[in-house]
Amino acid sequence: MLTKIPSELVDSLHAMNPWWKSQPGKPLPSFRRWPFKRAREMLRSGIAPVTVLPGPRQVGKTTLLLQLIANLLAEGREGRRILRVQFDELPTLGGLQEPILAISRWFEEQVLGSTFNEAAHGKEPAYLFFDEVQDIATWAPQVKSLVDIHAVRVFMTGSSALRIESGRDSLAGRISTLEMGPLLLREIAELRFGDRVDPFWVDNGLDMLATRDFWLEGTARSRREAMARDRAFTAFSDRGGYPFAQQEPATAWHRLSDYLNETVVRRVIQHDLRGAANGRGPDEGVLAEVFRLACRYAGQAPGRDVLVPELQRALGRAISWDRARNYLSYLDQALLVRLVPALELRLRRQSSPPKLCLCDHAPRAARLQEVVPIDRPGLDANPHLFDLAGHIAESIVGQFFVSVPGVEVAHLPVRGPDPEVDFVVTVGTRRIPVEVKYRKRVDSGEDTRGLRAFLEKTVHNAPFGLLVTVDDEVVVNDPRIIPLSLSSLLWFR
Repeated sequence: MLTKIPSELVDSLHAMNPWWKSQPGKPLPSFRRWPFKRAREMLRSGIAPVTVLPGPRQVGKTTLLLQLIANLLAEGREGRRILRVQFDELPTLGGLQEPILAISRWFEEQVLGSTFNEAAHGKEPAYLFFDEVQDIATWAPQVKSLVDIHAVRVFMTGSSALRIESGRDSLAGRISTLEMGPLLLREIAELRFGDRVDPFWVDNGLDMLATRDFWLEGTARSRREAMARDRAFTAFSDRGGYPFAQQEPATAWHRLSDYLNETVVRRVIQHDLRGAANGRGPDEGVLAEVFRLACRYAGQAPGRDVLVPELQRALGRAISWDRARNYLSYLDQALLVRLVPALELRLRRQSSPPKLCLCDHAPRAARLQEVVPIDRPGLDANPHLFDLAGHIAESIVGQFFVSVPGVEVAHLPVRGPDPEVDFVVTVGTRRIPVEVKYRKRVDSGEDTRGLRAFLEKTVHNAPFGLLVTVDDEVVVNDPRIIPLSLSSLLWFR
């Protein structure tokens, strides 16, 4: 018995898959983001049959997916072996109880012309691409059933870590994750200026992060490549890391700001977080205000005494601290805000609030209508913004380390006589303290007090510390502390 799906859905699927009729897809940019090569390897021959690419909206996930398909076709794969479904553009799914399985069965019967397993015994398995899969509430059990029964390779994207994580347990052993955020600094250099530079930090394990030579050599290389680095950093300062912002440098900021608010912030608040809490979506007004405060306090760890009064004042009603924390968690799961927890010591869970790090500073500028430069020329022209730039720089550093898979990132608040440390990066059994001092002049003694206090406690097992600054020229009279500029740090990856 043939699988029946709505005729409107059939028409949409044909439009999404022009290669079924040997027709070209839409033109794609020649620029490929950093996960492309790794995603291609995982799709072709990864241990897990399912590869998922989570990331914020508008960072290029769909473009990367289409580039993977174009690459398969260019290598000679038959178009009839490739299915692409963009679920956030299919309004005709309402009548299907199991849309992923129903569409896959229809594709198997009407396009592939054989069963998935028969195809896999032949030349090549079928490749299934599911874009924005989190819009299907029961996606995980359907994908599990699909790969348990059929020899297929599945690639999925999603803009909600909350919904992607909710399906991970049922797909244990069948799924590999590759997270993609806004543009890396070297990607801006290539996309905006054509400066193609191989990264110093390559994907060959994390042990190197806990060695002094890694940071010293990477910093030295960054300084040698300062011309390309600084040009990209200025562009990043001006417009952030969203690809469309860097692809259209002539677009006025107010137009870019409107686009960011509409396609990134509002889309997350009004769509991606719908149904996030026990089947009931969070209050959009409260969520929007929590995001505004997350932007205002980016790089900081505001607690109950700060957030609750501000929320109540803005909304005109009582808001509990637990509710505010829950809403921050929603934003974290939507990948707009990353929550960096306080460091847990002696297996005790600390009550300190998390540090708020934005996925990118451009949505902050758009939401608050407040453009703050982070490059030295921009700050020299606006010296009154150094303090704000310092908080934004701290947010950027937090996002940088949080986006590295396999490392734990925390912050150490003031505890008794011990000074705070902005971030503590844990690699295996070793901890690396990171302090951000984004100011005109850095005092080698006072501005490293937190790092030195942390390094002197043997319980931390800290081989050295990192001091992130505005400029390359900072010198610290302590061999245990490695100074490097923010632009150098971002240039590593």
